[in-house]
Amino acid sequence: MKKLLSVLLSFMFVAVLLVGCGKSGTSTTTPSGTTATAKYHIGIVTGTVSQGEDGLRGGDVLAKKYGAVANGGIIQQVTYPDNFTSEQETVIADIVGLADDPLMKAIVVNQGVPGTAEAFKEIRAKRSDILLFCGSSQEDPNVIDPAADVVCDEDNVTRGYLMIWEAKKMGAKNFVHVSFARHMSIELLSRRWAIMQQAGKDLGVKTFFETAPDPTGDVGVAGAQQFILEQVPTWVKKYGKDTAFFCTNDAETEPLLKQVMKYGGMYIETDSPTNGYPGAFGIDLKAEQGDWPAILKKVDSTVVADGGKGRFAAWPSSFDYTTTAGLGEYAKRCIDGTAKIKNKADLLAAYEAYSSGTSWNGSNYTDLSTGKTDANHFLLYENTYVFGKGYIGSTNVVVPKKYLTYKAK
Repeated sequence: MKKLLSVLLSFMFVAVLLVGCGKSGTSTTTPSGTTATAKYHIGIVTGTVSQGEDGLRGGDVLAKKYGAVANGGIIQQVTYPDNFTSEQETVIADIVGLADDPLMKAIVVNQGVPGTAEAFKEIRAKRSDILLFCGSSQEDPNVIDPAADVVCDEDNVTRGYLMIWEAKKMGAKNFVHVSFARHMSIELLSRRWAIMQQAGKDLGVKTFFETAPDPTGDVGVAGAQQFILEQVPTWVKKYGKDTAFFCTNDAETEPLLKQVMKYGGMYIETDSPTNGYPGAFGIDLKAEQGDWPAILKKVDSTVVADGGKGRFAAWPSSFDYTTTAGLGEYAKRCIDGTAKIKNKADLLAAYEAYSSGTSWNGSNYTDLSTGKTDANHFLLYENTYVFGKGYIGSTNVVVPKKYLTYKAK
């Protein structure tokens, strides 16, 4: 009798194992106490906090909303190395490794550091079922576009016109573009500057270029920031207080904002209210973290109190944060069948879900050398917010078509 009971128990144990092995997906306990099964996973690859906190936090909000894979949810977060330029093999391995998960159905990389395109090619060779989305690519469009299903960047083509339009609307007579050689070698940034110069001629705003040190060069970040602190008084004296400034480097934006406020002048749109403003004006945003309307309100009140009403502007939510969260949301909707790949309206709807209070617009990337427009590469921008004044209405502006394919003469 004991032997028979032992045999029966053994069969029951094996049966339980077989049932467990037969399940697809990962399970998690819902708030109601029932067990739900994740039918697929979405990989989110970003930099670390030290490289760009907003992008990472965009992944965090997705994990909070849909659950992390470790807890039975659908979001698997991975960060690439801080020294990604010298550790491309690790970057590639980290991204490709996500495809080893049989439930992986989409991978979002933001920012698309060098090595992303190669990783996508390797994934595509073995897993054609995985959607591959890239945000803020640091690789040439001709390299990343063929490898990805969707690529999203800041619309540095349209912004070339819009920032001059905004400067004029804010009352600026001059526009000073601060940058350095490395940034000007990036195709979309050099193209934007060329458009700015032409737009300035067309709209009656004089444009000027000032060279600053590259923070990745010998002087480092500290040296580059010190240069900005020392030069702004001279620049304001040279160009006048009815001058709008803009800087292509985030590290140099903070001292530029600080000094422009102190000596006079204007600043045209950072891509986030957290870009430069907290450090320049001593704004503590810990309590508001992730709440973009609350962040915007606090930055707004501080800038106005310091005397910057109508003279400083920013995008109302972080582009980096929204790109991670928005592309992750878009990927989920595409998998679920509620959105279509390469559909701009569906993409913008996903972005707007994580940037309440603002609107988005954009266009597709066109290669100037070939004239080819990439249907999967979207250039996006937000409605700019002028502190103390409100939204300037940039997403409703009809940008003349000539600027979209403008070539520097």
